[in-house]
Amino acid sequence: MTFIFDIIKGMFIGIANVIPGVSGGTMALSLGIYDKLIGSVSGLFKDFKKSVLTLLPIVIGCFIGLVGFTFAIEYLLSQHTFVTCMTFVGLILGGIPVLLRSLKNKMRETSSSIGISGALAFLILFVVAVGLPLLQSDKEMMTSLSAAPGTMILLFFIGIIASATMVVPGVSGSMVLMILGYYYGIIDSVKTFMEGLKAFDMAVLIDRGLVLFPFGIGVLLGIFLIAKLITFLFETYGVQTYCAIFGLILASPFAIFYNTGLFSQLSSLGLMTVLLGIILAAAGGFITYIMGER
Repeated sequence: MTFIFDIIKGMFIGIANVIPGVSGGTMALSLGIYDKLIGSVSGLFKDFKKSVLTLLPIVIGCFIGLVGFTFAIEYLLSQHTFVTCMTFVGLILGGIPVLLRSLKNKMRETSSSIGISGALAFLILFVVAVGLPLLQSDKEMMTSLSAAPGTMILLFFIGIIASATMVVPGVSGSMVLMILGYYYGIIDSVKTFMEGLKAFDMAVLIDRGLVLFPFGIGVLLGIFLIAKLITFLFETYGVQTYCAIFGLILASPFAIFYNTGLFSQLSSLGLMTVLLGIILAAAGGFITYIMGER
């Protein structure tokens, strides 16, 4: 049963990484599997079999969520922006009780309090998470990626940067891709690759595969490297790290609303849309809380 629940949790994490402003790391924390995920990635070569068995259902779920939601994201964000964003805000904030309990446990383990360092960590990361979306340009540099050697090398490094931010709670990998100008290019490449796979069009598969392969390798390397850093921070500065994560999480709603252009739409929302958004946010919060307890 745990295997099935981990697949479902992985799907939420995969979906979160497609939404601009939503952090896959935050979703993993909210679902109560962040420590397990980071520990398995960090200890992959130390205890290979155990790590693979732990990661397998999560990776399967992530793949399903990433691929499946790639086709739905453009429609949902363009046609149902408010309710989609509210659902993800609920999914993220619903994990706060689980995270708060983890912070209290860490404080007991280390016999320490939040103190000035914890408060500063919270404030600094809150400001960073709010400020990062403001760096986003109005237009991306490109929406179609070619399989040229220079682009492939660049995509490898873009993958490292994006994946590192995917693992850090509160920082959206898709948002960073938007800032760098590669979000829609990657989304389009994934969609085209899957359509080529469905039609078994080898020309399309090879062309898009040459784009996605270096990006994917960069993603895997970035996740491994940042997992090592996160493990060190939790072990050495546990309380401060949790405080910083709280800052990132509480700033996530702003990042989601800003990156989807929702602030400019709020005044035109109908009553039923607002009520539906609130209901879905509550439902999302409840789902995350229940999943985080399992």
